[in-house]
Amino acid sequence: DAIRQGRADVIIAGGTESPIVRYNFAAFDAMGVMSRNNTQPQKASRPFDKNRDGFVMGEGAAILILESLDHAKKHNADIYAEIKSYSATSGAYHVVAPNPDGSDIIRAMEICLDEAKVSPSEIDYINAHGTSTKANDLTETKAIKTVFKEHAYKVPISSTKSMVGHSLGASGAIEAAVCALSIKTGKIHPTINLESPDPECDLDYVPNKYREKEIKYALSNSFAFGNNNACLLFAKCE
Repeated sequence: DAIRQGRADVIIAGGTESPIVRYNFAAFDAMGVMSRNNTQPQKASRPFDKNRDGFVMGEGAAILILESLDHAKKHNADIYAEIKSYSATSGAYHVVAPNPDGSDIIRAMEICLDEAKVSPSEIDYINAHGTSTKANDLTETKAIKTVFKEHAYKVPISSTKSMVGHSLGASGAIEAAVCALSIKTGKIHPTINLESPDPECDLDYVPNKYREKEIKYALSNSFAFGNNNACLLFAKCE
């Protein structure tokens, strides 16, 4: 908004987190949200798979340079994508569990699309929150079906966390960067370790192999404890 309102030329935005410490492992494990698949750690993060049993902690960072189109053109910037809109919602269902009806998540996606005046059928890719927990993956799937209706079965969806784990506060920034890169390159990374599909999670999660696709609009979903939800809509810069 600051750039759109002319209050800033460039904004550096992103996220970083280094959460792999004993206290965090103990706390998240006590909540029952971390995978205990220690015999095959490389396969422990398996979003939307029927054998998923929790997320895998990760660490990481991503930084994005945001600027107006005119400012970017002045210095011949390499433009990856345009941010069309964003949304944020919250609820009071539970401090750590998503509302099973997905209402807060549904509202976040609908607001983001409405703000950009983009219809659900125009979305070419969804980068899911996709944590590999039983509750989150099912709730997100149901919410996507509610918002996208028949298009939910046509749009490719993938989880970055299947490959890099859940880096908490850095995840949203990492996945935003992934959306921008997907638009720029025309490539969608897979959801790895999706070997036994959950019958209730029956959408196209791009299992185990990347896909090439022209992407005009990409939606990034990020959901957090306390029923805090955010969506970013990216577009190809024409």
